[in-house]
Amino acid sequence: MKLVLLSLLLFSTLLQATKIHLAVAANLAFVVPELKKSFEILHPKITIKTTLASSGVLTAQIKHGARYGLFLSANMKYPQYLYEEGLAFDKPKSYAQGALALFSTKKLHCDENLHCLKFKNIRKIALGNPKTAPYGKAAIEALKNALLYENVKKKLVFAESVSQTLSYALKATDIGIVASSLFYTPKMKVYKKNIHWIPINTSLYEPIEQGMILLKIKKDKDAYRLFYQFLQSSQAKNIFKRFGYKVL
Repeated sequence: MKLVLLSLLLFSTLLQATKIHLAVAANLAFVVPELKKSFEILHPKITIKTTLASSGVLTAQIKHGARYGLFLSANMKYPQYLYEEGLAFDKPKSYAQGALALFSTKKLHCDENLHCLKFKNIRKIALGNPKTAPYGKAAIEALKNALLYENVKKKLVFAESVSQTLSYALKATDIGIVASSLFYTPKMKVYKKNIHWIPINTSLYEPIEQGMILLKIKKDKDAYRLFYQFLQSSQAKNIFKRFGYKVL
């Protein structure tokens, strides 16, 4: 009888709804809802809450005790740091590769090598803070490799994340250097490739390899691992591809 009661108790525990909390890099703002939707169809008892910010800001939160169980970063550096600090179970794993794009709400007269940025009519250029946003770091690298940085550094307007960079480019600056994945979303499809946005020459910056890591957390470890495994599935990879990411 005791064995039966114990089995029923275990079964009822498995049926309880579980909520997991993810730390998510801002460039994934439009991708994550699609990933969540597909995952929750497969696992209806697990719901997902996300916190979006720059990877550097999220790393600082995790270091100071924020209770996320999984971190989706915009680079490999920050999750590797958390692993070395003993805050994660395993080494980080790459899940997608992002790319930069030049964007304006007006018709662009530019090429993939960014030479238009030194023109006088371009007065303000939005990009992510390179200290905390990997896409911002890649943008600075691209400007330096294009031999433009010294010419344009006074024009730069730094945002906290790639999503805020887009907001600046939409409302406050002449142009922005953002994640190309943003233009595969319904909201941004009104802006056309080679008219409003142009992919930046990938030879100007190191590939933006995005990494994920399972964080050491006592509660709901199995649920986090299920989503971690889902992100490596062909179903998840197809979603990333739909939003312009490169996946292996």
